[in-house]
Amino acid sequence: MITAKSVENIQLLPFLATDANNLGWLGYGCLKQDRTLIVVNSIGAALQSLYILVYFYYSTTKREVLLKVLGLLALLAAGYGFFTCLTPDEDTRQSYLGLFCSTFTIAMYVSPLADLAKVIRSRSTRCLSFPLTVTTFLASSSWTLYGLQLSDLYIMVPNVPGIVTSVVRLWLFWRYAPGRDKPYRPLHA
Repeated sequence: MITAKSVENIQLLPFLATDANNLGWLGYGCLKQDRTLIVVNSIGAALQSLYILVYFYYSTTKREVLLKVLGLLALLAAGYGFFTCLTPDEDTRQSYLGLFCSTFTIAMYVSPLADLAKVIRSRSTRCLSFPLTVTTFLASSSWTLYGLQLSDLYIMVPNVPGIVTSVVRLWLFWRYAPGRDKPYRPLHA
C-alpha cells in the first residue's frame, strides 16, 4: 500500500476480520490470564490496526472505510457488553468467548478456499499468496500444538482447519506450479 500509494487491489475485510479475531483472542487470553495469548494477540491487534490506518490513509473512499471500521467497533463494543455485563459467571463467559473466537478463527482460515474454483478453472495459483499460505500453515500448526499442550479445545480445534486449508493450498501450488500454466515453451536464443 505504501509503495503503490494505493489500495486499489487490496481488500479491507481481511484486515478488519483479523483485527477482530486478535481482539477476541486477546479478551480470551485476559480471562484465562494466559500471557502468550495476551502478548501475541496484542501485537497482532496493534499491527492489524496499523494496517487499517494505512489502508484508510491511502483509500479514495474514506467514508466507506470509516463506516466499516465504525461497524467493527460497534460489533466489538456489543460483544464486550455481552461478555462482561450479560454473562456474569466467569466460566460461562470464558466458554462463550472461546466458542465465539473459535468460530471466527475457523471462518478466517476457510475463507481463502473461496478462490479454489478460480484456481482449478484457470489452472493457475496467481490469486493465492505462497508466503501467506506457508505462514498460515506454521501459525495454525503452532497454535494447534499450544492448544494441545494446554488441553484447550478452543485454541486447538479452530486451528486444525488452518492446517488443512494450508495443505490444500500448498498442493494447489504444487499442482499448478508457475510455468505449468503456460501453453508454450519459451524459445532459447
